[in-house]
Amino acid sequence: MAKRHFLLLWMASFPLYSGGYGAAQDDASRIRVNVVLVQLNVAVTDGKGNYISGLGPEDFSVAEDSVQEKIATFEEGNEPPRRLIDTSSSGGAFAAKDTWTQAVAPESAGGAASTPGLWSAGANVFILFDTSNYMYRGFVFAQDSIADFIRSLEGVSKVALYSYSRDLSRVAGLTDDRSQVLRGVRKTVAGDDAALYNSLLMTVKDAAQLTGKKAIVVFSNGPDNASLVPPEDVAELAQSTGTIIYMISTQQAEAEPVSTAVFERMSKATGGRAYFSKSWRDERQAFASIRDDLAHLYTLSYYPQPNPNQGWRTITVKLTDKAMQKYHIRTRDGYRLLQARSSGLSQASSGATPASQ
Repeated sequence: MAKRHFLLLWMASFPLYSGGYGAAQDDASRIRVNVVLVQLNVAVTDGKGNYISGLGPEDFSVAEDSVQEKIATFEEGNEPPRRLIDTSSSGGAFAAKDTWTQAVAPESAGGAASTPGLWSAGANVFILFDTSNYMYRGFVFAQDSIADFIRSLEGVSKVALYSYSRDLSRVAGLTDDRSQVLRGVRKTVAGDDAALYNSLLMTVKDAAQLTGKKAIVVFSNGPDNASLVPPEDVAELAQSTGTIIYMISTQQAEAEPVSTAVFERMSKATGGRAYFSKSWRDERQAFASIRDDLAHLYTLSYYPQPNPNQGWRTITVKLTDKAMQKYHIRTRDGYRLLQARSSGLSQASSGATPASQ
C-alpha cells in the first residue's frame, strides 16, 4: 500500500492544463471535451533485425481496445511530422457522463490544434547514471562509456544527464550543448545505496512534460535496494506517458537474475530494449542499436475514439499489407487512464503531454 501511495502522490503532482480542452457542460451529466493526441513510437524490423523504412501512414492499422483509430499525424525517423487530419476538429468533442482527458504540459498551452507544429525533429534523451556503490569498481569505465554514448548521438534534439544512488541528482538539464552534458559526466561521484526505481520514476515524470519522441537510457548494474516503488509501476507510468526506456548494463548485472528480468521487462513494456555487454568498455553495439532505433522509429498519433474504459487501454498496431505481416512490430502495448480532479470536473490523466501519450 505504501508503494502505491507513493506513486499516486507522484501522479497527483502532474500539471493539468484546462484552457485547451474547451469543456462545456450541456447539462448536469453531459460534458463535451476535446481529447488530445495519443502518440506511438513504432519500430518495424525483418526477421534479421534490419529496420524497414519507407512505410507510410496507409501501411499501419491502429486499434485501441479493438476500436479502429484514425492516424492524425505521421513521422518517420527524424523527418518533420505530417498532419493527416484537421487536428482542430478531428477527434473533436464527445459527450460523456464522466469527462476523461489526457494531461497537457504547460509549455503546450497552444492546445491540441497547434501541438504537431511544436514538435522538433529527433528525440529528447535523458541519461540516468547509476552512481551507487554497486558501480564502484567500474565507475570510471562507466563514465567513459556514457561520454562515448553522448558523443555518438545523432538526430537527437537535446540530452539531459541525471545520476542516482539513494537520491536523484539532475546533473545537467535538457540541453543541446553536448559539452555541458559531458562536463556533468565527469562531476559525478560514486557512493551510497541504489534507488533505481524511485529515480527512474522521477525521470519519467520529467520526460512526460515534453512533446515528441523522448527516451530514457539507463546505465546501471543493478540491483535496487532502496526504492519505495516497484518496477512494474515505473514501467506502467512510462507506458502511459509514451516514454521509451533503454537499459544498458553489463554481465555483472546478469549475476542478479531479478535485476536482469526487471531490466528486460521494463524496457520491452515501453518499446525499448535491454543490453548486457561484457564490460562498460564494450558497449558500442548497444550505442549503435539505440541510435539506429531512434533514427528509424515511426511516430504515429491519433485521437482516441469515445471509450468507456477508464482503466488500462490496449493498443494494437498492425501492418495492413499481408505481404508485410511477416515483419516484426515493436511498440508499447497500451496505457492507463488515471483519475484526477481539476476545476471540479472528473478527469482522467495519463500524466502525458499532448502528442506524447
